[in-house]
Amino acid sequence: MTRIAICAPSTPLTPEDVARVEAVAAEFPSLELAFHEQCYLSQGHFAGSDEQRLAALLECANDPAFDAVWFARGGYGANRIAAQAVAGMGDAARGKAFLGYSDGGYLLAALYRAGIGQAVHAPMPVDIRRAGGEHAVRRSLAWLAGDRSGLEPHIDQHPVVAFNLMTLAMLCGTDLMPDLSGHVVMVEEVSEYLYAVDRLFFHVTQHLSGIAGLRLGRVSDVPENDRPFGAEPEEIARFWCERTGIPFLGFADIGHDEANRIVPFGLASAQAQT
Repeated sequence: MTRIAICAPSTPLTPEDVARVEAVAAEFPSLELAFHEQCYLSQGHFAGSDEQRLAALLECANDPAFDAVWFARGGYGANRIAAQAVAGMGDAARGKAFLGYSDGGYLLAALYRAGIGQAVHAPMPVDIRRAGGEHAVRRSLAWLAGDRSGLEPHIDQHPVVAFNLMTLAMLCGTDLMPDLSGHVVMVEEVSEYLYAVDRLFFHVTQHLSGIAGLRLGRVSDVPENDRPFGAEPEEIARFWCERTGIPFLGFADIGHDEANRIVPFGLASAQAQT
């Protein structure tokens, strides 16, 4: 039996979300989900105070009874507790997989930098709210049950990471940012104007010298500006990669949608053993 602890380092879930996720999880008898009560807390934007979110994450990470920690939802807030979380993790955390994406990328980055556990870009319980969201939730559960068919198909011999573009931009220059030299970096974005996507690429590419290349995931739900930007996401990515000497490797099958694929951080050889 693989036991998975779910906590909310950013924003909360509802009991209705949990019931729907548990219904999908019933398809996987080898998995046992444990939703921490902190998932339901609410304080302003967050799933409880910084202290409550940090305590729940550390409780899940440091409990040897659990094999993995699944972040409930993105939004905003994980960056506020990431450094303290990594500092407070003990030996039990080092053998766990940690799954999430979007705002959870702050924690994935910090864990990867510290060499704690296996950081994994993967759908989260909140994805159950999407049209077809049960497919996304099922993909993460299947990976936890040992099925690797949900992996992003372009993973190769290079170490790889995957981030929301805004999250990666905010990580750059901070003490959470891992060394990505030699990595293939996959990025995706949601709900940003194209001029903002261009601005994010301007910033991010300044911090990615030495990477093996960049892949572009889906840029979705782009708001309509008062005038066309004049370049589509692929053109933007290619422009900034060319300017900074980063190989543009094409596309990645990741994004804020039900088709979001799984990207374990690091080398494919290590991922196969997870």
